[in-house]
Amino acid sequence: MSINTIGVIGSGLMGGGIAQVCASIGRKVYLYDLEIGIIQKRLDTIIKSLDKQIARRRIDAQVKEAVSSNIIPTLDMNVMADCDLIIEAVAEKLELKQSIFGKLDKICKPETILASNTSSLPIVQIATATNRPDRVVGAHFSQPVPSMKSLEIIRALPTSDETYNAIYQLALDLNKVPVCSADVPGFISNRVLEIMVNEAICCVYEGVGTIEDVDKLMTMCANFPMGPLTLADFIGLDTVLHIMEVMYKGYGDPKYRPCPLLRQYVDAGWLGRKTGRGFFVYD
Repeated sequence: MSINTIGVIGSGLMGGGIAQVCASIGRKVYLYDLEIGIIQKRLDTIIKSLDKQIARRRIDAQVKEAVSSNIIPTLDMNVMADCDLIIEAVAEKLELKQSIFGKLDKICKPETILASNTSSLPIVQIATATNRPDRVVGAHFSQPVPSMKSLEIIRALPTSDETYNAIYQLALDLNKVPVCSADVPGFISNRVLEIMVNEAICCVYEGVGTIEDVDKLMTMCANFPMGPLTLADFIGLDTVLHIMEVMYKGYGDPKYRPCPLLRQYVDAGWLGRKTGRGFFVYD
């Protein structure tokens, strides 16, 4: 199955990044959200990103123009009826995702693939909201989408080979490395990543080391591009907490129990870069 027209539900950082990379390989992309101002803000961010790439001579002005023209903002989900693929990138709330997939199932042509960018929720539970569970799959991009090289593909039990192969080929078209994960809480990436982040927070909580020293050690000794606490701020501490809670509930294993300090930061509204303060303070 060829994927030529793509819909993206949600114009946050992830949704905007997904729209950008899909548009950059010549795909027509509908970018949906509830308010035009939200979409326009993301389009402005995409333009700034493209301008930076032009300044670094990675792309030229023609590429920028092509990407811009390939992204079509919309407040009407019905315009996505003939899309070959729709990628959902909204908040990590199962009921919300199930509601969206239920609507898309009624709107879209029978062969449309419905993918979720969820970072931890079971794909099979999202698929059951549709009458096409064989055409539902997880497509978990990493942030920032334009520069990260992997695409984690999550196969639920009902996901067909045709659906999986179509997403696999899209990953190759996007110049990303496709990695297949079973449909388990946290998949591969967050099952490994978030437990490391949570343990780094525990080190601070228990007085093992300061915020700065924990990050310094992991960047200098483990050669990480950024420390786990800097990464947590980048991801969003509320997102980190949510993923840990999903895994703790899903596995019932105490090793996934969120650190109390993480809960305290989220309760205080210190969510990281997006609020100006997390483990570090941002301008």
